[in-house]
Amino acid sequence: MILSNEQVYAIYLMMKRCRAFEERAIVELRKGMPGFIHSSIGAEAIPCGISPFLAQDDYILTAHRGHSDIIARGAGFIETFAELYAKRTGYCKGVAGSMHIAALDLNILGATGIVGSGVPLASGVALGCKMQKNNRITVCYLGDGATCTGAFHEGVTFAATFDLPVLFVIVNNQYEESTHWTYWGGKLKNLAERAKGYGLKGYSVDGNDALSVAKIASQLVPKIRNGAGPIILEAVTYRIHGHHMGDPGTSYRPKEEIEAWKSPEKDPIGRLYTTLRDKGLINEEQDRQIDVELAAELDEAVRLALASPEIDPQEVLQDFVYYNRHVESLQKV
Repeated sequence: MILSNEQVYAIYLMMKRCRAFEERAIVELRKGMPGFIHSSIGAEAIPCGISPFLAQDDYILTAHRGHSDIIARGAGFIETFAELYAKRTGYCKGVAGSMHIAALDLNILGATGIVGSGVPLASGVALGCKMQKNNRITVCYLGDGATCTGAFHEGVTFAATFDLPVLFVIVNNQYEESTHWTYWGGKLKNLAERAKGYGLKGYSVDGNDALSVAKIASQLVPKIRNGAGPIILEAVTYRIHGHHMGDPGTSYRPKEEIEAWKSPEKDPIGRLYTTLRDKGLINEEQDRQIDVELAAELDEAVRLALASPEIDPQEVLQDFVYYNRHVESLQKV
């Protein structure tokens, strides 16, 4: 598929949007915002390259490093910052925080803080889609470390057994916390090779090349929707920051390696900017204006988040109580 100039530009804008959010979130965390942040800076091309090819009613699940995944799917700055600030106006009324955000109106079924746990959940969602014959697919974003878990094996086996409409996207950012993925990868050349063990198709793509991600997403999403069953896609990228914002990430990674991946030649935003510039679709002044507008939008989102009320402690478990009663009523049927 050949992307139009408008599509390429839209992907670039969304990547800038994801990056700006993460950078501001880090600033707010250091100023006292509660909770924790696992930054996705450096991996924006992956969700921004995939999301344009999903239908509005398709589902996504993500992991603890999922801010860019949900923003690329349409999550708003205001609601997301309100959630991070533990405010009632957040997507989950402030009780989910960074690692467990769900936005059901956008079919974002949640991030999961336990490594690999989203894989069997995604297979369950995809099973529901198949049983309902609603022509929806599920996208599950997971890290390279998740491929070493039992949950990954069980979830992918289940999806393969029942030929479910799910795309498992392995965001290979090179490091499983502080260990390079090859330490646990055995003799694998890439993590897409894991697909062979389940009888599935596996593909590996340069996750820092937004156009390559978009191209393969435009091919795989329709295949899954048309009954090809589950597919594993590895997107190779790099985690610019440490595992979390309390980890400088420099004790186990050479400084030269980090700086190389931050360069315009490797950084996904820098690479796509060069493509757009060479086509005459953007210049430095226009790019700076994008940054100015994003900064203003983020200022307003943070202001509204800080001004929002906190959830009453008496209400914190209200949704859980409702859920438990709902389950109990189903068990009596």
